[in-house]
Amino acid sequence: MSSTTDRFIDAVFDFERAVHAQDPQEQQEAHREMHRLYQSATPEELAQGGKRLADVLSDVQSGPRASIAVLIGACVEGGADPVACAPRVLGNLAKTLDNAKEFAEMWAAAEVGEAPDPEQVELDPELFEVFGFDQTLSWWTLDDWNRAGLAMLQHKSVRQKFGQAGRDIIRERHDALGEISARWDKCLGYALIVLDDEPLIVLHRETGTGYAMRMTGIGDNFQLHTLLADALIGGGHIPGDAPTAEAVAMCRDMPGMVHTTGSFNLVAPDGSWIWNEGTPSDIPVVDGTRVLVLDPPPYQRSWPAGRFFPNMLGDLTLERVLTAEEAASWFQHVSPDKGPAQD
Repeated sequence: MSSTTDRFIDAVFDFERAVHAQDPQEQQEAHREMHRLYQSATPEELAQGGKRLADVLSDVQSGPRASIAVLIGACVEGGADPVACAPRVLGNLAKTLDNAKEFAEMWAAAEVGEAPDPEQVELDPELFEVFGFDQTLSWWTLDDWNRAGLAMLQHKSVRQKFGQAGRDIIRERHDALGEISARWDKCLGYALIVLDDEPLIVLHRETGTGYAMRMTGIGDNFQLHTLLADALIGGGHIPGDAPTAEAVAMCRDMPGMVHTTGSFNLVAPDGSWIWNEGTPSDIPVVDGTRVLVLDPPPYQRSWPAGRFFPNMLGDLTLERVLTAEEAASWFQHVSPDKGPAQD
């Protein structure tokens, strides 16, 4: 008899056997059991279960496949190896985005009004006959696939394995869907362009100083802004009010969010602003390196400091202070205009 601590993995084994036997009823029963027992699963069960479910994901019936992907994502959040689980989840996500785009195109061609919102409209089986089974199902399960993909992409090891080129394949399909529908998902879009081990030159206009930095796993520029203020103001390099240690920790690896106040106006070398609501990928590349200018804030702005992606570890390191000559050389690329204030 199984103990109470291994019942989840028993359900995983049952599901796995049902998939191999192509037994829909057994799959459904085991599926239900896995979801019922997930909350009581041990980290060891989640680690083993996530990998086993990922291995059979592409053989699962189309209907429940997205739900199984979400469960795999939950296992990864509970400690399963994201690199082992990611390939099939992200591969299926890419196919789903393509199929959903086809659905959107066919729906638009049919001229029957706005495409249905899966959160508001139940799936009508008759749509399978008109718009195709894979296309219609993908439209209705896309949010689940996005959620599962996000669980993988929040891990640096997965982003490193796939590389930016691998993520760009998904990003291009995601953007293509967004061009013809309202199904562009901000969280997925941001996750697909997260920068890791990315060099950054930061120039402080008021003091004429420059800093060579490196950023990893930063989801948005609110997070970057807080970490910049910690490294440069908290580090004693430039004047200003540094964020609290708690705010900085929450932008790195501590759960939660806490109020903080902005220290800069983030500006591109050409004087245009870099939105706090944007991402570090918005910072332009100059001579092979991203360059950011820090100007005084035109007014006080505050926000809850923390991580855009709760399970993504963020980091910003100051590698060295530029010499006066190096800083002056980088400032040659900078417009004398400070640019407009951020909203």
